[in-house]
Amino acid sequence: MTLAGRRILLVIAGGIAAYKSLDLIRRLRERGATVRCALTEGGAHFVTPMSLAALSEQPVFEDLFSLTDDHGMSHIRASRESDLLLVAPATANLIAKMAHGLADDLASTLLLASDKPILVAPSMNVVMWRHPATQANLAILRSRGVLQVGPGTGELACGEEGSGRLAEVMDIVAAVETALANAGPGATKPLAGRRALVTSGPTYEPIDPVRFIGNRSSGRQGHAIAGALARLGADVTLVSGPVALPDPDGVTVVRIETAAEMLAACQAALPADVAVCAAAVADWRVTAPARQKTRKVEGAPPPTLTLTQNPDILATLSAPGPARPARVGGFAAETHDLVDHAKAKLARKGCDLILANDVSESSGTFGGDANQVVLVSATGIEEWPRLSKTEVASRLADRIAARLAGGPA
Repeated sequence: MTLAGRRILLVIAGGIAAYKSLDLIRRLRERGATVRCALTEGGAHFVTPMSLAALSEQPVFEDLFSLTDDHGMSHIRASRESDLLLVAPATANLIAKMAHGLADDLASTLLLASDKPILVAPSMNVVMWRHPATQANLAILRSRGVLQVGPGTGELACGEEGSGRLAEVMDIVAAVETALANAGPGATKPLAGRRALVTSGPTYEPIDPVRFIGNRSSGRQGHAIAGALARLGADVTLVSGPVALPDPDGVTVVRIETAAEMLAACQAALPADVAVCAAAVADWRVTAPARQKTRKVEGAPPPTLTLTQNPDILATLSAPGPARPARVGGFAAETHDLVDHAKAKLARKGCDLILANDVSESSGTFGGDANQVVLVSATGIEEWPRLSKTEVASRLADRIAARLAGGPA
């Protein structure tokens, strides 16, 4: 997508994640946007006006009562002239002010005085994030049409673990693109009224009550695809194996563990217009899992596991019939010969497209934030550059929307 000609007013509140605003400005400008910044007093403890002005090539608004330009009203005009107000990071304090209509500083005044779309990217301590007051304030903002991206989950600056991390920069950029694509009179989401099914994460096949056969899939790519389809208006069901990821916004999540459970959940989610099988499904399962923990016996050989092939979910969804989605795609996670394996898989499974990706140890794909894929379909082969998993998901969602609308895939 492009943001050429779009004007974004970036509100930067106080918090350690404010340093990411510098990269955010750069990424938005790479896509053609004009970015102006409003810096709170707290935000100025983490980034400087000079840095923001240098990267945005625009003046930075700091003081609500400044009389240096246009009788102090230039910041209000900038708010009205913007296509979108982006609050990143959005602290618990600023979210509370927005929810209750307070306007005691520059940022809160700009947000209260604006009639344009607003997107917030929360960032705070996990306890603050979970607090009922914060969640109630966000519910108020959502009821007023304020959009939200993130937060993520992981290690926080305070040393604690949990939700509250600022969303990744490219996830914020994708949310900005979607918000602007859907803004304005008569704007419609290209997948509105469509149903989508996405699988994500690994499957765990039990050996006994405490051990299992699994794989290293993090689910990041599948979850990103589900979120991208939802942002384009699709009614998305995400069937997910065990992952440590937050649920994508606006998506119905069905949690499973085994391949058999995943297939049953997928079949229950039909009919659908599109299905994307991004899960790393275990190829085999133990034929007869032990009902009790298998114990090691000194001097005895290890137990022999008899394996049975798991159901082929992608092939099942691709099989001809009235329940087949109009567009079915899958992934080929390979360590070598990507294109050859993807071509063979496309023919073998009967699906419409395969995204082949390198999951060798040096690629950093499993558990990482980036992916490099080759799109293989009946119409040809297309190599995509290394992109964030969010960008891969957005590209794929755009292709799916175009195909369902009758355009080229």
